[in-house]
Amino acid sequence: MNSTLESLYTQRVRAYLRELERGDVDAICALFAREARIFSPFLGWMHAEPFFSKVAASSGESRITPIDICVSTTGARRATGYFIYDWGLKDGSTVRFECVDVFEFDAAGLIERMIIVYDTHPIRSTVGDKYS
Repeated sequence: MNSTLESLYTQRVRAYLRELERGDVDAICALFAREARIFSPFLGWMHAEPFFSKVAASSGESRITPIDICVSTTGARRATGYFIYDWGLKDGSTVRFECVDVFEFDAAGLIERMIIVYDTHPIRSTVGDKYS
């Protein structure tokens, strides 16, 4: 992987985490390709705009603490963002969990696929149907 692409992917993941924390749906979606798909453990496969609109509609003030960003060493257009998500919900409750988002990029450096990975068991009692 050349250092220019590594830097681009790292910048994209950082921008994504920053905008996710802010809850800015338009800014988040600008990082994604038009037909990008996202896999959520709660919601399954969705396109970016409906997914992030649903997240924003369910969320209150949230905080994201980045832990690490890893870029593929195999030449794949892929990076992961590892972070702690203190997800504030509209009802004022907060749930804290570790998360890994796996990003796949298109040739232009936009996110074309993202898989969200976290253990839903400990947070289901807090989130319940507030997100469905």
